[in-house]
Amino acid sequence: MFGNVYKNKKVLITGHTGFKGTWLTTWLLDLGADVCGISKDIPTKPSMFEELKLENKIEHNIADVRDLSTIDKIITDFSPDFLFHLAAQPIVSLSYSDPLETISSNVMGTANILEVLRKLESKCNAVIITSDKCYENVEWVWGYKETDHVGGRDIYSGSKGAAEIIFHAYQQSFFPTSDGNVKLATGRAGNVIGGGDWAADRIVADCMRAWSNKEQVEIRCPDATRPWQHVLEPLSGYLALGQGLVNDAKNHGEQYNFGPRSEQNHTVKDLLSDLSDFWHFENTSDAYVVTDNIPFHEAGLLKLNCDKALFNLKWEANLNYTQCIKFVSEWYYEFYRGNKDMMKFTSDQINEYQCFAKEKQLVWCE
Repeated sequence: MFGNVYKNKKVLITGHTGFKGTWLTTWLLDLGADVCGISKDIPTKPSMFEELKLENKIEHNIADVRDLSTIDKIITDFSPDFLFHLAAQPIVSLSYSDPLETISSNVMGTANILEVLRKLESKCNAVIITSDKCYENVEWVWGYKETDHVGGRDIYSGSKGAAEIIFHAYQQSFFPTSDGNVKLATGRAGNVIGGGDWAADRIVADCMRAWSNKEQVEIRCPDATRPWQHVLEPLSGYLALGQGLVNDAKNHGEQYNFGPRSEQNHTVKDLLSDLSDFWHFENTSDAYVVTDNIPFHEAGLLKLNCDKALFNLKWEANLNYTQCIKFVSEWYYEFYRGNKDMMKFTSDQINEYQCFAKEKQLVWCE
């Protein structure tokens, strides 16, 4: 898998206690990596990181990526072969109530990681994760390419666009070629769903909280269209990009989109209807209620063009929409029915995901 580039290698993940970070940590452990994590806290209750008892399986550090001296020491001491920077303020709604928290976390946090990498004296391949929200979204019907304008009309999008600009400036100034100690690239993805997400104002997390208490979930924009993808899809892209940095110098300094197939563009209403089937609602209308409370702007349509990842990394998405919904629903079903070994269940889903990729003969899974 991924050419065995992660086996017996030291991999550092920022934001490892978050939703995506926990899945990535679990997958890298399965791939035989020695994992070190940096996060400022356990971001949710319940917490997938805690449910999987990962603290005992890795080098676990509580530190804020805005604290340059602390993260410098952790990263330098660990001397990672790979670094995946996921730490961020990830919630759009919070960016409206606390814009400076979002900007400092997403912009200065990224700058601090790049500053540590600038002084690193050991070899490292770094994947800096931003978001599909980094694009200046004009809601056109075709996917955004890596060369399209970055920016955004909300603070969260602006912070991600700014992180991309900071990355480009650091790369051009301090890592102009792939001949130095550090090779690096950015990955962009969004609308990620999967088991173990309990973040605020996330549609699946909101559903599971409500439905587990036999309550309706409130939704704001039922007709908004999103390219829904299971969390393992972009993670496979990030891991393929890490492999690409090792194997091909042309990936250094590049940006890559990772998104689902175009047929996975579905409305919020479609998603809720399909997820609710696993909760045995007699009527879909019992599962949710539409609220007129729309306190901030939300994009109606945003999708990515992933041709560059296919051409350069031989990466393509794995699951279809039905498989994605099944993976999400079954994880939460196991959790809420009291499965005591969610680590094994999560690893089993990763293995099933890999098996699907092998059946499709996807290059990245070799």
